[in-house]
Amino acid sequence: MERITSFCVDHDKIGKGIYVSRIDGDITTYDMRTRIPNAGEYMDNVTMHSVEHMFATYVRNSAIGERVIYFGPMGCRTGFYLLVRDTPKEVVRDTVLDVLQKIVAHEGAMFGQSRKECGNYRELELSAAKAECAAYLSVLQNNEITFAYPD
Repeated sequence: MERITSFCVDHDKIGKGIYVSRIDGDITTYDMRTRIPNAGEYMDNVTMHSVEHMFATYVRNSAIGERVIYFGPMGCRTGFYLLVRDTPKEVVRDTVLDVLQKIVAHEGAMFGQSRKECGNYRELELSAAKAECAAYLSVLQNNEITFAYPD
């Protein structure tokens, strides 16, 4: 059986950042790594779920919203996948930075935090999403974004 693309990347070399994971036709999968793999510090479910609600809502309401295919957490709890159709990497980068800034500055209710909107609405916390996004925003703002995995 063939190994999937994400298993072919040496996770001991991946740091926090944003990478192009794969390109399938006009769809690019971005690896948004908020934590260092295998370092023992993983997102808890509340944080992961909360970032997913906030980021997905903001990115789907952004200028590239109609080209967003999917945003969701990695099972290993070290980041998220963002799948976007036919959008230059630089535009995705700028959108990600803008969305993170909006989450950090967000005032008011958590998006989708009601029983009718979410199957686990009690496991959401805006402060957890803000903290994770603020830390990730700092990484992206203070490091060159090449989109390439380390060799």
